[in-house]
Amino acid sequence: MENTRCFANCFSDYSKGALLPDHGAEAVVPAVVATVDRIVKRVPTLGDVDGCDGGLYDGPAGVAYMLYHVSECPLFSERRDAYLKAAKRIIDVSLRYADAEPDRSMRAAFLLGGAGVYAAAAMIYKSLGLADFVKPLTKFRNLWEVCAPIRFLECGSDELFVGRAGFLCAALVLKQKLGIEILSEDQIKSICQAIIESGKQYARKKRKPFPLMYAYYGTEYLGAAHGLSSVLQMLLSYQDLLSGADKELVWQSVDFLLNQEQNCNWPAELGAIIERENELVHWCHGAPGVAYLFAKAYLINKKPQYLDTCIRSGELVWQKGLLKKGAGICHGVAGSAYVFLLLYRLTGYSKYIYRAQRFAEFLFTEEFKAGSRSRSRSLARVCGLFEGLSGTVCFLVDLLQPEQAEFPLFSVFE
Repeated sequence: MENTRCFANCFSDYSKGALLPDHGAEAVVPAVVATVDRIVKRVPTLGDVDGCDGGLYDGPAGVAYMLYHVSECPLFSERRDAYLKAAKRIIDVSLRYADAEPDRSMRAAFLLGGAGVYAAAAMIYKSLGLADFVKPLTKFRNLWEVCAPIRFLECGSDELFVGRAGFLCAALVLKQKLGIEILSEDQIKSICQAIIESGKQYARKKRKPFPLMYAYYGTEYLGAAHGLSSVLQMLLSYQDLLSGADKELVWQSVDFLLNQEQNCNWPAELGAIIERENELVHWCHGAPGVAYLFAKAYLINKKPQYLDTCIRSGELVWQKGLLKKGAGICHGVAGSAYVFLLLYRLTGYSKYIYRAQRFAEFLFTEEFKAGSRSRSRSLARVCGLFEGLSGTVCFLVDLLQPEQAEFPLFSVFE
């Protein structure tokens, strides 16, 4: 039976000597330049702020972040100034939109709200050498109090897109990119303690046989987009600031999630049974996103079971990661291929670069162009960071610099 979610992977797997020279730079650089030009022409940069909804996820702010990311790569140094100027034009309009957001809770959202816009603006301004980078950075810092109360959002206060895990993730990315402390230890501890207390209360209320659990709009998600894996990943990222007892709860929860694996994958929500012919193999739901949690766990304590879990996830992605939903990073081919770049950094094995190259190659085939489908053809989705071409560009750039490649705005190696 034909798989409705992915294309068949007809590539031969890696064999010694199959690696392309210079990671395929001669083919990739022109493709990046052409795609960036297409995106910039399509994204309005001046005037009305009404088109700035969507934050970093699928709004113009995500395009600005992509331009910043490309500008940071030495292979595009000739275009650096032009890309950063375009990024500033776009992010300036997005900032006006974020400042006008009446709901302070949404202003604290990382991927869908103001916190992400402020973070991107700080990075872009700093890269341009502007002292004004302190202004959006200060706006970001001042939002920490918004997400400190245990139930600051009715839909669920702890996940990545709008909740506390996202705010911590943004602070991690900013520290990595700017090289300065973003939040004080007390502020970080306050947010972490709120996440842990929230998870304990929910787990007790629902009588779970494990210590921490969360829900988003009433669904107990497990994946990276809205679920347990990214919440735990952020707590591990700040584990040095946790008490011994809280740290133990986090590691117990990591091992609980490890045991929810079903044949190299995880269901979208707790307790679901994966149907093989219809399983989700996406960054947002499934192994391609959950793998980052176990990568973080492995980097901290070097236990082989965590690396083995990442490797099994990579095998599933090689089989079922040529997704028909498009080229994006949330539930598209580029998001799948980022798992191979993660595994390359964890293991140093050339086969993962090879696999990432094959997925990149597939993006330019007639089979993919004819058979892929996006949920929307809107301007934002076509160009956006998570569902559109901006995320694909980030992947292609990272393919050129695999030693420092990371899934956009989802730091594991900090």
